[in-house]
Amino acid sequence: MMPTAVTLREAADWLSTREDVAVLCHQSPDGDTLGSAAALVRALHKCGKRAALFCADTIAPRFSFLFDGIEKQAFEPKTVVAVDVADEALLGKLRAQYEGKIELCIDHHPSNRHYAGRYFVDAKAAATCEILVEFLPMLGVPLDRAMAIDLYTGLATDTGCFQYVNVTPKTLRTGAQLLELGVPAPQINHAMFGTKSRARLSLEALAIEKIEYFHDGEIAVAPVTLEMRRQTNATDDDTDGVASIPRSIEGVRIGITLKEKAEDLVKVSLRCPPPYNASEICAQFGGGGHPGAAGCALHCGLEEAKQKLVAAAAQYLEAHA
Repeated sequence: MMPTAVTLREAADWLSTREDVAVLCHQSPDGDTLGSAAALVRALHKCGKRAALFCADTIAPRFSFLFDGIEKQAFEPKTVVAVDVADEALLGKLRAQYEGKIELCIDHHPSNRHYAGRYFVDAKAAATCEILVEFLPMLGVPLDRAMAIDLYTGLATDTGCFQYVNVTPKTLRTGAQLLELGVPAPQINHAMFGTKSRARLSLEALAIEKIEYFHDGEIAVAPVTLEMRRQTNATDDDTDGVASIPRSIEGVRIGITLKEKAEDLVKVSLRCPPPYNASEICAQFGGGGHPGAAGCALHCGLEEAKQKLVAAAAQYLEAHA
C-alpha cells in the first residue's frame, strides 16, 4: 500500500464502505488508545458492522468500564484500522500479524511514521479521542453517552486531567461537549488520577528514594527496576505513574524515568515543560512523542541507558540555554 494522507471526511467515507473491522491499539495501552478504539467499535456496531478491539498487552482492570456493553464478536478481519498508534513497532506482539496490512490510521502524534495505507494525523490535537469526537459522527452515528465516556477518558488521561501543555481551547470545548452527553467526569477522574493500588504506591516510594539529579538539578532520573517490581508485585499499569514524578520536582527541567523491562532493554519516559521538547531528545534514540512527553527504548543495561539519556538531556539543555 502506498501511504496516503486523507481528510477525516475521506477516512469516514472509506470506512463506511468496509466490513469486519479490526481496531488496533498500541502496546502498554493507555486511556487514549483504549478510549478511541472502544468508541470506534461502538460506532461501527451502530452502523451494523462487525468490529472488535485488539491489543497485544493485558488491559489494566481500571480501564474495564470503557468496554461496558460492547458485544464481543468473532470474525475474520477484512479491514484493519489503528488508533493512537504512531509506529507499527508499537503494536508489540500484534506487529507480526498486522504489519503492512493497516489500511487506516487515526493519530495525533507528530512522530507518526505514516505507515498505513490511509492516515489522518493531527499533531495539534491533545488526544486521538479529540479527533474521534469529530470523526464518529461522520460515520452517520451521533455520539451517545457510552461513546462519550470512552472519549472523555482518553482526552482526560492524555492531558493529565486538562493540565498539560497540549490542552487547547478546542480541547476544553471538546471536553465540555462530552460532559453534555452525561459523562460522569468526577468518577472517571478519580479512577484515573485519584486512586492508586498499594503496589503502585510502594513502587513510587522506591522510585522516589532512588531519584538522582544531574546538571545542577535540572535533570532528574527515576529508575523502575525489575527488582523493584518484584518487591512490590507491581504491574505494568502500576509503573505508569512514576513518569510524572521527576518532572514535578522544583527546579527540574527534564524528568527521565527508566523502566527496566529486561537485562538488556530499558523503556524511557521523558517529560519536560515549554520551551523544551521531549520528543527531540527521544528522537536521538529512535523514539518520539510530543513536546511535553515522549519515549524511546534502549537495548542496553539500566546504568548505560541512564548515562546516555543524561548526556543527551544535558547537551540539549546547553544548546537551548
